[in-house]
Amino acid sequence: MSHHPPDPPGRDSAGPLDGVRVVELAGIGPGPFAAMLLGDLGADVVRVDRPTPGPLAGDPAHDVTNRNKRSVMVDLKAPGGPETVRALAARADILVEGYRPGVAERLGVGPEECMAANPALVYGRMTGWGQRGPLASRAGHDIGYIATAGALSMVGTADGPPAVPANLLGDYAGGSLYLTTGVLAALLTARTTGRGQVVDAAIVDGTAHLTSLFWGMLAAGTWHEARGTNLLDGGCPYYRAYETGDGGWMAVGALEPRFYTTFVTLLGLAGNDLPDRSDPRNWPELQALFTARFATASRDEWTVVFEGTDACVAPVLSLREAAAHPHLTGRGTYTEAHGVTQPAPAPRFSATPGTLRLPPAVPGAHTADVARDWDLPHLSAPPKGRR
Repeated sequence: MSHHPPDPPGRDSAGPLDGVRVVELAGIGPGPFAAMLLGDLGADVVRVDRPTPGPLAGDPAHDVTNRNKRSVMVDLKAPGGPETVRALAARADILVEGYRPGVAERLGVGPEECMAANPALVYGRMTGWGQRGPLASRAGHDIGYIATAGALSMVGTADGPPAVPANLLGDYAGGSLYLTTGVLAALLTARTTGRGQVVDAAIVDGTAHLTSLFWGMLAAGTWHEARGTNLLDGGCPYYRAYETGDGGWMAVGALEPRFYTTFVTLLGLAGNDLPDRSDPRNWPELQALFTARFATASRDEWTVVFEGTDACVAPVLSLREAAAHPHLTGRGTYTEAHGVTQPAPAPRFSATPGTLRLPPAVPGAHTADVARDWDLPHLSAPPKGRR
């Protein structure tokens, strides 16, 4: 396995994973995001794209989850296709795939075949239901995984349906981040022992794991399964969002007593005889008071009131608004790269920062470069018209 030590501060460095080679078998959702994260941290990620576009394919030049990658095109159903992937795996540290259980094996690129060529390979498998279990072979998407794991039941108001948190909670938090953690932990073991292993990352497992705090609270009797009735799910009047007079929203998170005091003072209610906030029976009254106050001014006006204070109140911003926020621009949380505004690599490293080295990979565009850099002279060029 190839590995280059991190560059010292002041020298060019791709990031803390500089020298790590990753093969990504093209898919959608959590697999590509996990591979992007590895690429952001400096890994050389080669994405193996199919000759035909995927079912959700858009303009690949704007697919930010394919940044910091290079692409080769391989038809796994054609003669020589599986052999090409196995040759890439033989030179890689990590392989990531997101097929249904058994598909990679049928294509000849499963763990057994790839690890026969490279016993130290970390083989990361990203699925919704996992590699085994009654639902393992079934189709699904984020909303069904988080529903089954119990997380979706926690999101939303008490008198409304469960709120769908885009695909952030399942695909990316419960899926991508657990896959990334798993393959990096396995890579440490492989570097020590010379033996790779399979990482079975299931979105249902990761999402369930994210609810650990609430299982403890359930056991202690401090969490109720009725949605919108708890401290952290919008049931608490000082931990929820309120609509402003212009239809905007303000997010309130004044949990600690001293922050709550600042909050009600700036809200203009400090002089009132407010009910005891620690008694949930008083929460509806407090919520009504706060709702009425926020309705008296616009979101921007309330933002000015709370700006620079420890009231723990913030405006609810859109994606474009977030990219222009002074704190996030000051930190460089968002950046303009390759003609697209996008999140910068995270987290931050003092000596080996991640970088945005490459724009989103166009399928098959890097075949010649990968053939040279990975010593694969037989790697075929993509079909004409697909560059």
